[in-house]
Amino acid sequence: MIGLSTFAYFWQLHASNPRRLDLAGVLADVSDRGVGLLQICDYAPLDELTPDALADVALRAGDLGVGIELGTKGVSPDHLLRYLELAKTFDATLVRSMVFSPGYRPTLAEAERDLNAVTRAYDDAGVTLALETYEQLPTNDLVSLIEAIGHPRVGICLDPANTVALLENPRDVIDRTAPFVANVHVKDFAFTRRGGWVGFTLEGAPLGTGLLDYEYLVETVRPNERGINQIIEHWLPLGASYEETVREENTWNTHTLNHLRSRTI
Repeated sequence: MIGLSTFAYFWQLHASNPRRLDLAGVLADVSDRGVGLLQICDYAPLDELTPDALADVALRAGDLGVGIELGTKGVSPDHLLRYLELAKTFDATLVRSMVFSPGYRPTLAEAERDLNAVTRAYDDAGVTLALETYEQLPTNDLVSLIEAIGHPRVGICLDPANTVALLENPRDVIDRTAPFVANVHVKDFAFTRRGGWVGFTLEGAPLGTGLLDYEYLVETVRPNERGINQIIEHWLPLGASYEETVREENTWNTHTLNHLRSRTI
């Protein structure tokens, strides 16, 4: 299934945007686009909502026919169990996380211990935990961790763009993680020369115009055949104004959805 992430609405949700959306506004837009899945990912206000407010958001999502996935950071058992309860509220079947979180950078042995402490609870609830590929942890280490746990409810959220900052080749990351992928973040990227030709900037690009070999990702991972959701994200820099940037963000969302919908693999 194709889904949208709150990262696809980054500037529309940004606290500094005077016309910022809330989750209700995002859910409405997701539904209007004919998309049946929203990944609420690293969205700090979610942790501030009361149980009643969370139930209201879950009810609205259900009324609109939009399924929910959740995203957070860290592998602390208490935190992951908190997100498991949130997943139950939203009838979510996947929680994406990262091994490191602010204030806690476990060793691989510590991360394995922490994840083993929650795996049964996730399994009992029918919720998959997907750890994302990113630049703070070598992909080989992440794969080794997943292999050590050896449970089908603990997999990988594949985002090849993130690992470029660790000088990892996106194709190599796709190859190494393919057997363990449970979720895909679709986000194209490109390098551009900085002013004066002094260095480069790594930032987002409309899907199909940057360096992400999406065709190779699909051929290797086979997300549609394996029932793996593809979640749209962007690295869109702030433009001259929020209004201009929001228009561009919506244009990128439309472009990426059209690109993904044209796929039949």
